[in-house]
Amino acid sequence: SPAAMDHQPKFFENLSGTGKAIGVLTSGGDAQGMNAAVRAVVRMGIYVKAKVYFVYEGYQGMVDGGDNIVEVSWESVSSILQVGGTVIGSARCKSFRTREGRLQAAYNLVQRGITNLCVIGGDGSLTGANLFREEWSGLLEELAQKGKFIDEEAVKKYAYLNIVGMVGSIDNDFCGTDMTIGTDSALHRIIEVVDAIMTTAQSHQRTFVLEVMGRHCGYLALVSALACGADWVFIPEYPPEEGWEDSMCVKLSENRARKKRLNIIIVAEGAIDCHNKPITSEKVKDLVVQRLGFDTRVTILGHVQRGGTPSAFDRILASRMGVEAVLALLEATPATPACVVSLSGNQAVRLPLMECVQMTQEVQKAMDEGRFLEAVRLRGRSFENNLNTYKLLSHKKSDAELPKTNFNVAVLNVGAPAAGMNAAVRAAVRVGITEGHKMFAVIDGFEGFARGKIKEISWGDVGGWTGQGGSILGTKRTLPAKYLEKIADQMRTNNINALMVIGGFEAYLGLLELSAAREKYDEFCVPMVMVPATVSNNVPGSDFSIGADTALNTITDTCDRIKQSASGTKRRVFIIETMGGYCGYLANMGALAAGADAAYIFEEQFDIRELQANVEHLTEKMKTSIQRGLVLRNENCNENYTTDFIYQLYSEEGKGVFDCRKNVLGHMQQGGAPSPFDRNFGTKISAKAMQWISKKLKETYRKGKVFANTDDSVCLLGMRRRNLVFQPVAELKSETDFVHRIPKEQWWLKLRPLMKILAKYKTSYDVSDSGQLEHVAMHSPKEAEPGTI
Repeated sequence: SPAAMDHQPKFFENLSGTGKAIGVLTSGGDAQGMNAAVRAVVRMGIYVKAKVYFVYEGYQGMVDGGDNIVEVSWESVSSILQVGGTVIGSARCKSFRTREGRLQAAYNLVQRGITNLCVIGGDGSLTGANLFREEWSGLLEELAQKGKFIDEEAVKKYAYLNIVGMVGSIDNDFCGTDMTIGTDSALHRIIEVVDAIMTTAQSHQRTFVLEVMGRHCGYLALVSALACGADWVFIPEYPPEEGWEDSMCVKLSENRARKKRLNIIIVAEGAIDCHNKPITSEKVKDLVVQRLGFDTRVTILGHVQRGGTPSAFDRILASRMGVEAVLALLEATPATPACVVSLSGNQAVRLPLMECVQMTQEVQKAMDEGRFLEAVRLRGRSFENNLNTYKLLSHKKSDAELPKTNFNVAVLNVGAPAAGMNAAVRAAVRVGITEGHKMFAVIDGFEGFARGKIKEISWGDVGGWTGQGGSILGTKRTLPAKYLEKIADQMRTNNINALMVIGGFEAYLGLLELSAAREKYDEFCVPMVMVPATVSNNVPGSDFSIGADTALNTITDTCDRIKQSASGTKRRVFIIETMGGYCGYLANMGALAAGADAAYIFEEQFDIRELQANVEHLTEKMKTSIQRGLVLRNENCNENYTTDFIYQLYSEEGKGVFDCRKNVLGHMQQGGAPSPFDRNFGTKISAKAMQWISKKLKETYRKGKVFANTDDSVCLLGMRRRNLVFQPVAELKSETDFVHRIPKEQWWLKLRPLMKILAKYKTSYDVSDSGQLEHVAMHSPKEAEPGTI
């Protein structure tokens, strides 16, 4: 039956690219991660037996033809994964805007039999590609009529042009996708600068005005303001109200009065006031100097934001999009509209290109006409959420304005430290205070709780926490079971009405233990919520955990350096051990981001035959121009095939062909300043968890006390595909493998074949999830759920 057909996995081996030619070009401004996308398109194309061509210098190269359109091989794209910018060049092209130019471009493509184009660029480049596609058959006929160019046979054979776009733009200004390629890396550059400026500003009690890119879109300014706790932010979509000059100066001087030694103001280059007049960084600086006399400096970040190496997030995003783009081209028919492959939550989706472009232009129109609330809404739910969270956390209401609930809420960190925990604690404390609760911080997890290490924490106490790594509150792996009596005493003494636990698998086990103890202790009959924070990303009920992105970036950076050293010595293979307990997330995603040859993980059992196949694969690779190898191994992937064993096996089997080195990354994966993703994710998820606590407290308050003993009053807030969802921990038990401390099903295992394909292994790839063309959804304000970050 047709219904049953839907559920049969669709495998990608059935899609053949034989006889097809794919051209890949980058156009418009460059963005970090474009090379990862180019690499994925080339390798996936070659893998399905299609011919792949580079079109150098964007549309200009397509018009000029000649050496600008070149067939490429597998090796052509090795070692470009970690390079910023675009290796095939990008240029603005006037001639492609004319029909003559497009005629020439069509001729150059048909000469090489290219009827599939993968365009990586911004909305302008993609609109140009769509026009080219619409004109294609007309252009071919015109060439045939001129007779000397192509014959009728070619017109029939190459009658249709298929186009798939990927959005490469650091501004994240394209509607229909949560993240464009390059945005995360640009945030990394901004945050590196802000962190560095904060230390010098502290010393001198200075105010810094930072100008970031974003002529028409305030995403970079908004997210970096959220990620560093800036005092004020100016963005084009949401201009400040009349009289903002006074409000801003009052706020800056209040912050100084609270002993805050520095002020950070972030200005998007396209910032405007409500009369559409520009607000420049110089104007803001002069205002602060004239009115307050603060020592103020301006830093314009400029093109630094476009540079540097792409972040792990951008490499994985671009690699996934590149593979998805090739699939979309293979499945395209003359009837399918040009589409864009993009990201929604952590799902790859295909959207009609022109719908996205029209929506993007709508935003600009709304801004030009002064409909700013509309502009924010059109930007999408992720943008709207960032803005609401920033407003919630940046401005402290006066005591008179605050509601009083008489509820006490405690926050604690449990498990191993993870970067971004502090951002989560800051958000929880500030949202809690705004909601009218008294906030308490527990030092050193459940063990500290039992010992009475608990104190009230104020708005100012958590200032400057977002950028700090590790756990300022201190964290322990100890579970509450052996301290139940003492913890119940502390809950009673401090009259704690709700608990927020930020941590990893131990936090999850801890909540299960506390909810099981409710029958014996009434003190635990209060709302409890857990926010997942662990580098291992092994908590059931959530696709992402706070801290995993930072650890992934550490692994990727280290692998880049190691690859560079291997390129120098030639014929060398590195075995690298990552953390993660039994969860292979870091090893698998690290391998995808670093372009590794293999990743050994517990979730996918392997035997000696597979190890032998990997050695043979590397032996073959050493015969090519890429004479280096990189193999990642999760620390617990196999109790007998240890890192030492694999190192010795490779050394012996590779004798005379390659030599081996090993590296255990260890605890550096838990340290470091949190990445922008982790700061932002930690802030947003924690704010949402705190709002849930307030709601539950109202629901469970009866006769002067809080009493909550149902399963849905102990929840884990996790990212599931496209939404943040509250799930009762009791219901997650069935999804958990408690022996190995991992979820029974993990979404990222679907990306495993991707890594193998990009490393030239034959593998089976289930593409059932991809392929459906969706439509750009306009969301109504009431359902503003946080998207991804």
